[in-house]
Amino acid sequence: MELVFAMDVRENRKLKFLYQHSGIDYRYSAIPDYSRQVNDWKFYPQSENLEPFPSLEQRMELFAKYAGPLSVTAIRNCIAGSADDKEITHLVTVSCTGMSAPGLDLQVMELMGLPKNIYRTSVNFMGCYAAIHAMKIADTICKADKNAKVMIVCTELCTLHFQKEPSIDNITSSLLFGDGAAAVLVAHDKHKQKGLTLDHFYSEVIARGKKDMAWELSSSGFLMTLSGYIPELLEEDFSPLVSRALEKAGINKTEISRWCVHPGGKRILDAIHKSLALTNGELNNCYSVLSDYGNMSSATILFVLKKIMEEPLKKNEKIFGAAFGPGLTMETFVASF
Repeated sequence: MELVFAMDVRENRKLKFLYQHSGIDYRYSAIPDYSRQVNDWKFYPQSENLEPFPSLEQRMELFAKYAGPLSVTAIRNCIAGSADDKEITHLVTVSCTGMSAPGLDLQVMELMGLPKNIYRTSVNFMGCYAAIHAMKIADTICKADKNAKVMIVCTELCTLHFQKEPSIDNITSSLLFGDGAAAVLVAHDKHKQKGLTLDHFYSEVIARGKKDMAWELSSSGFLMTLSGYIPELLEEDFSPLVSRALEKAGINKTEISRWCVHPGGKRILDAIHKSLALTNGELNNCYSVLSDYGNMSSATILFVLKKIMEEPLKKNEKIFGAAFGPGLTMETFVASF
């Protein structure tokens, strides 16, 4: 960013400050250039101004190259030791960083040798809350079909969409987002192996935040709008949203023992921590995922959920999950162990 944005000493100092206070230690990318010297770049032009700047077509070519194999790896990691490829009856692919037709769903189906008549659907361009939306779809399918085994895979290559103009939106998105994939298997089976039961879903749109978070296409990649006002919105509105979600589910807040919140950024987690008046490190898993991977859009909340599931859980423990994205949309779920 220092090299490409070519900012003065003062602006570079501000950029370093933002990085040091981002709460992020590591991120991953499908593009090797970010970790190489300029003369070793393969995707970006080896020029000071990055011209000719990579087009949307070039970025989608990379998505097509990497997203399928990465998705299959996530799926295989998910079902290892608990299910077989042939048991998957439904496939839901999720992404807001790459789109084509035929798309990721067909690519995954072919790479895994899944049946040609498998039920498949795609959740596209919904942003960071899309994993919960996909879980909601899977829940509906499983309630209607006791034999269903729905595979959800969220694959996001956010770093494909780096922009060279040093606007505040581009700077913010460039220091927050990384690439990643996560998969989750949702089944009707009551005699499940180690896993969670999805109990309730609830979503709302905060209309006054519509212009503060957006994700739009352009000829040079996807463009992020990420206002600094979002943490303030969430600090004000998140606790009332949780109350309404729990009321609809017939659950008291004291019954929630684990919090699975999308780590959209450190300021966002801090705002939610304050809004919920948490005091005992309830969001530690969220901060940990942010530190280790950054914001991977839709895949991120599943990384947090995995961390929670790896901890010793007691029978009937309840987990409250929440993610937010363009709209400003907030999706939530309640799950129990």
